[in-house]
Amino acid sequence: MNYELRIKKNFGFTLFELLVSISIIAIMVAVASMSYSTASKKARDSRRIEDISAIQKAAEQYYSQNNYVYPSTIGAFVTGGVMQLWPADPKGVGWTAYAYNIATTYCVCAAVENASLGNSSANNCTFAASGIYFCAKSQQ
Repeated sequence: MNYELRIKKNFGFTLFELLVSISIIAIMVAVASMSYSTASKKARDSRRIEDISAIQKAAEQYYSQNNYVYPSTIGAFVTGGVMQLWPADPKGVGWTAYAYNIATTYCVCAAVENASLGNSSANNCTFAASGIYFCAKSQQ
């Protein structure tokens, strides 16, 4: 009977073993959350660049269908039939929306989270090697 008690006593974990296990799990969770955050930022920036490209294509289509005049407002894209909806920023409410500016030509910009993807330092199509905005302008 004493033999059985000794065997059961030896099957427990020490406090040190538990602390090491918890530390390893905490480090793995921290690395995984940082990787997820970086991947999310890249995905949102890719979506912004695709949206800017879609807006640029829609503006050029509107230009060719409406006597060589670009849309004067965001609403003109929808009422002109070249877009069903104006795209919303993937980060949601409170984040900088897509800016559309028109004079005789247009410029459309979106703020990006990764500065290496940006091509403008300001929200006005002043193109640079990198910046906090990704912009596109008229092709005509």
